[in-house]
Amino acid sequence: MLIVKKFGGSSVANAEKVLNVAKRIGKSYDEGNDVVVVLSAQGDTTDELIAKAQEINSKPSRREMDMLLSTGEQQSVALMAIALEKLGYPSISLNAYQVGMNTTSTYSKARLKNIQTDRVQAELERKNIVIITGFQGINRFDDITTLGRGGSDTTAVALAAVLKADRCEIYTDVEGIYTADPRIVKDAKKLSEITYDEMLELASLGARVLHNRSVELAKKYHVELVVRSSLNYEEGTVVREVCNMEKMLISGVAADKDVARISVIGVHDEPGKAFNLFGLLAKHKINIDIILQSVGRDGTKDITFTVAKDMLEETLDLLEENRERLTVKDIVHDENVAKVSVVGAGMVSNPGVAAKMFEALYDAHINIQMISTSEIKISVLIDEDKAENAINAIHDKFQLGNIKLKR
Repeated sequence: MLIVKKFGGSSVANAEKVLNVAKRIGKSYDEGNDVVVVLSAQGDTTDELIAKAQEINSKPSRREMDMLLSTGEQQSVALMAIALEKLGYPSISLNAYQVGMNTTSTYSKARLKNIQTDRVQAELERKNIVIITGFQGINRFDDITTLGRGGSDTTAVALAAVLKADRCEIYTDVEGIYTADPRIVKDAKKLSEITYDEMLELASLGARVLHNRSVELAKKYHVELVVRSSLNYEEGTVVREVCNMEKMLISGVAADKDVARISVIGVHDEPGKAFNLFGLLAKHKINIDIILQSVGRDGTKDITFTVAKDMLEETLDLLEENRERLTVKDIVHDENVAKVSVVGAGMVSNPGVAAKMFEALYDAHINIQMISTSEIKISVLIDEDKAENAINAIHDKFQLGNIKLKR
């Protein structure tokens, strides 16, 4: 059996944890499995590297930041190989260039294009445990690129897909996927399984357990994921196409504080203005989430939308540069907001989910600024300091701590 195992930064944060993970990898190898391991940078290494760069230059180029940040994963894989060597296991560490992980050229937010398998297959045939840097790739200029925060999950799933692995296991500091963040909601319940679609929504809406692009890849290439703890051997949560959940209205609640709201005021109320605005943002690869447009009055309208906080400054600069062309009278923004969402495949056939969610927020005296819906999710924008209260209120309203699952 070929297994791809991915360990997050908290799982390999220090020497003791590296050795514990090495023992876990060795156990799987002793059971007769071929093992490929993907690692994130240790602990807070990435944040520390960002801070080092900020000490020197408050606006470093994305290319050089990718060069810098990729060193964290390279340290991790080398240290893991050294640990496995100490335990007597044959292993080899490889970076993105050595593997041949080809990406697009968008620094800091690259996407995988293809992965060469020759080197990895050759090392597996030599009975080596292959340890590969997550989060990074190589573009057509042979420059190092990174896949965005959480990109090691994507690396692992992509490798599992191209290697046709039997399983992809994502190890983290929690025991699986919960109905809400267990650090915020004390009676959050671990799910035994969840669908790709539900997990994709949760990952995109603020649940930090899996990177959303990793779930996209898993769904596309039918990679069965298992999310489990690196701290114990408890069964985790399986992410698959179809689940046996028993009439679950919603499967989880998530909050995302990494959002900012932007309003462009007084746009001419005529055809093509929304296209001009969002076409401009798309051209500069700025992702937009919730959108709200006011009813036109006095020949103008207001358009409000959300972006990730790390894209706020770039977005505001772009809007200011094109203010006249976009016919914008004013631009306002707010960083002190959060997006709270409920997700569940059961919402399709169960009316009243939105009303129940809004009732929970009303009971908690939380005002809703914007609303976005799809077949399996409802998202609202609220004040950032109310996010944790909102999650608890919604979780209680839907009684997610009391759900029952088929075994």
